[in-house]
Amino acid sequence: MLIIQNMRVFNISGGALHPVIVELETRDGIRGYGEAGVAYGVGARAAAGMLSDLAPIVIGADATYPRHVWHEIYDNSFWTKGGGAIVFAALSAIDQALWDIKAKSLGVPVYELFGGKFNDVIDVYANGWSTSHNDVIGWAESAERPLKDGYRLLKCYPLAHEVNGVSLRHVQRRHLEDGAFKRAIDRVRTLRKVVGPDIGLMLDLSGGLNNDQLIRFMDVCAELDLIWVEEPFDPFDFNGLRTNRGRWPVPVAAGERIYTRHGFRNLLDTGGVDVVMPDVGNCGGIFEFVQIAAMAETYNVRVSAHNCASSLLTAASLQVAATSAMSMPLELYPYFSDHNSFVQVLRNPPEKAVANGRLEIPRSPGIGADIDLDAIQPFTIFDSRKDLT
Repeated sequence: MLIIQNMRVFNISGGALHPVIVELETRDGIRGYGEAGVAYGVGARAAAGMLSDLAPIVIGADATYPRHVWHEIYDNSFWTKGGGAIVFAALSAIDQALWDIKAKSLGVPVYELFGGKFNDVIDVYANGWSTSHNDVIGWAESAERPLKDGYRLLKCYPLAHEVNGVSLRHVQRRHLEDGAFKRAIDRVRTLRKVVGPDIGLMLDLSGGLNNDQLIRFMDVCAELDLIWVEEPFDPFDFNGLRTNRGRWPVPVAAGERIYTRHGFRNLLDTGGVDVVMPDVGNCGGIFEFVQIAAMAETYNVRVSAHNCASSLLTAASLQVAATSAMSMPLELYPYFSDHNSFVQVLRNPPEKAVANGRLEIPRSPGIGADIDLDAIQPFTIFDSRKDLT
């Protein structure tokens, strides 16, 4: 038996990220790690608090059967049913840590527990490279950096505008002024010219446009040979996906703010999504991701793991992406470490192993993450040995 005897929670602050990491330890000293997928935006303290609240359920549980623990939390925490990002981020982190322990106890990578990997390597795409410019030319030419670093697939936010020197503010009220709308169109057309015809491009709209602006923008996207347009509608707007399915010859991606297989079934039932994007850090965890991917396959829809967090979540994302026959490239933010206060939580970050825009699927036991305890220890905010006594 793999009885959990202790939980620690780390609320890490550094650079542009604030990862929330959980450590579970068994009586035999096996440690498993997971991350709550709220490392950007707001919610880190809430997710850390939720993890602490769930500790009494987890302490004493048997990591031999992660699904038992998952259902104990889901079925008996009340707010998990129909819940949102915070509760599912916490549950996802716990689930990752449990599978990490189970796989380590067997001496195998997590993906082996779900039938093995479909590929030895996975393509990755670079995000977060265009945030230092608010104009058209500088914004588009920012793509030259990831191209020089070997990336052949790029994602960006053409609607974003500058606040405090960073061009990453999303559209409010689903309306762009005429000048900003024209700038967004000029950006994507210029970007295609800068990178050439052979570089794969994805655009993320974050549900930022009203219907008439969206129609005009998507018509421009149809000219650009895109891999996908992400979140053209608000995450709540399933009807928008349903009523506009097939309207544009551009694949539509969505799902980073959808939780559990139940939520993804509703998304898939719209018929308006071509790529689903579960995040192993908030969709419900590792096995929930595996089930979502399997369900997407029955709809003939592809899967691309959403990933915007620390290197720990990148490692977990590699594990789940390996289990799906429908996996598309994995998202990376290679330039988070540009910030002087950035905290690298792993000794073996996957981001440092990218070669020619690809990553090898790791073979080491568990999630494959070598946690840098010296780096995260100062951010400990909960230890069940002290806080539950």
